[in-house]
Amino acid sequence: MMNRAFRPLFSNPAVRSYAKKIVHNKGAGKAIGAYSPAIQHGNTLYVSGQLGLVDGKLVSEDVQEQAKVALTNMKNIIEGAGSSMDNVLKCTVLLDDISNFSKVNEVYASFFPSNQPARAAFAVKSLPAGGKVEIEAIAAIGE
Repeated sequence: MMNRAFRPLFSNPAVRSYAKKIVHNKGAGKAIGAYSPAIQHGNTLYVSGQLGLVDGKLVSEDVQEQAKVALTNMKNIIEGAGSSMDNVLKCTVLLDDISNFSKVNEVYASFFPSNQPARAAFAVKSLPAGGKVEIEAIAAIGE
């Protein structure tokens, strides 16, 4: 018999009771790959990385404009799922050039003037669609 510690997570009835729900929001645009814009599981919303895309195209080459659109897309998804930016628990910021950190941080701070979530930021070699910044989030829903 398999050790209880090694049983699959979903064998737990408390976990099984929450169905995975795909969250779409027209205000955030369509995903550009084989992924969901966001997944809700119980009271947690997992928002896929958002780029500075409008109608599938980069808003501009400016990293601050891209960050503003990425965060607006993220906000639209979160609000469309019934939550708010105040309920964002954690963000991950991906930058194609770490020297843009302070520029992106300035825009980021305007979306989280108080009650800032936990965050990690990384430099990466490149991002989809030639983007300069991509931001993902985990948010609480309800209560």
